[in-house]
Amino acid sequence: MMHPFEVDPSAPRSHARRDFLKQLSIAATATLGLSSPRLVHALSDGTQILHPKAKADAVIVLWMGGGMGAPDTFDPKHYEPFEVGKPVAQVISTFPSIPTAVDNIRISEGLENVAKVMDRATLIRSHVQPDLGSILHSRHQYHWHTGYVPPQTVACPHIGAWVAKVLGPNNPVIPPFINIGQRLEGVGEQEELKAFTTAGFFGSEYAPMNLPFPEEAALSVRPPKGMELARFQNRHRFYRKLADSHPQRDSMSDFHRDSMIRSMEGAYRLLESKEREAFDITLEPKESYEKYDTGRFGRGCLLARRLVEAGARYVEVTTEYVPFLHWDTHADGHTTLRRMKSEIDRPIAQLILDLESRGLLDRTLVVLASEFSRDMIMEGQPGSNAADQAEKVDKMTEMKHYGLHRHFTAGSSVVMWGGGVKKGFLYGKTAPERPCIAVENPIGVTDLHATLLTALGVSPKTVFDVERRPFYVTEDGKGQARMELFGS
Repeated sequence: MMHPFEVDPSAPRSHARRDFLKQLSIAATATLGLSSPRLVHALSDGTQILHPKAKADAVIVLWMGGGMGAPDTFDPKHYEPFEVGKPVAQVISTFPSIPTAVDNIRISEGLENVAKVMDRATLIRSHVQPDLGSILHSRHQYHWHTGYVPPQTVACPHIGAWVAKVLGPNNPVIPPFINIGQRLEGVGEQEELKAFTTAGFFGSEYAPMNLPFPEEAALSVRPPKGMELARFQNRHRFYRKLADSHPQRDSMSDFHRDSMIRSMEGAYRLLESKEREAFDITLEPKESYEKYDTGRFGRGCLLARRLVEAGARYVEVTTEYVPFLHWDTHADGHTTLRRMKSEIDRPIAQLILDLESRGLLDRTLVVLASEFSRDMIMEGQPGSNAADQAEKVDKMTEMKHYGLHRHFTAGSSVVMWGGGVKKGFLYGKTAPERPCIAVENPIGVTDLHATLLTALGVSPKTVFDVERRPFYVTEDGKGQARMELFGS
């Protein structure tokens, strides 16, 4: 018998997604009845929860939404060029490797600028994800961003919301959690994306400020077109008066009302502040702007740098997940990745160099990650019964067959810069031949989150009481930071 919150892996992909969305709706509805979550200071056995000393004050997550294939990016294997009639089984990487600034680290062609800053990085080649039966991007992205396999009986907070709640803002004017580059309207799987792009039970004041188009971010911190600031301020006063006069029925309604009021007040503080200029990337010097201007993602990296300079705590920049676009390569994988690399290579390297030159890199953790990797043959991982979602061919007869088109969860790559991590350090290893599973130091989402949180000075055992139920920042409080990733 299936658990009520389990997706049937044998169901067609469209049915599995529909079931998943229905279950997320149930969880979200249940969350509406929650009262204020309460921070717990000790575990059930009386052990005090102690936070580590912070190595970083801020984090920038560079999200490669859609499944970035490690063998064609940060973990190159045996390379074979395209050739009509060549067996697919002979091909693992579709790009040759290139040297980096670190002697023992090679990455994939097309990332020449990133290669130059790998001497500031820790490269993890052994990130692994669970086999969730049905490989749905939204399920794996939910898991990565919340730390919990979906769906749950409550709406889980995004890790950015956890950081905002536990640490608060670096600058009281700048929203602590900002999400750049992902549309939540007008794209496929928008409801599933909304399910984890949320503060969950923490309330709206810890929800992300969503900026889908970096070049339009400045508009989000100005009064609506045609409305003077004084009139806008008057609306705020009227809203506050209306909220204060609303009957207080119970603690739950008080909590949500107060959270909404604090969220609105934060927005008005930003509108009246000089810091709002950080949102206007047109104020960036022309020479600097052009180094980032490779597309929305590149401009998003520039915006992230400006926001961290202004005091943002958690910023995520995404290449944007849209089904069958960008990293979601179900065909034409090689051609698509050539384009993706041209969009991410220069701005990522420039972000690292700019943070370094401004003295911010040591205290800013930059994390590049994706929900899973890809392979030409295997779906899921060895032993998986996940249904194949790409056209199967034994030999390449067209260029569209050349690329990593299947979802692979047993070995992906994560790159980390700054925030106290070691420089020029290689961690973990995948098998040199297919299946390219993690064979050394595998690290799952739970421990990866624990490592990120430890860098920020948050204990992986941090827990809130949610309706008399403990809810941990890492699943069941079991996350273990990989301290060997940090320098002395």
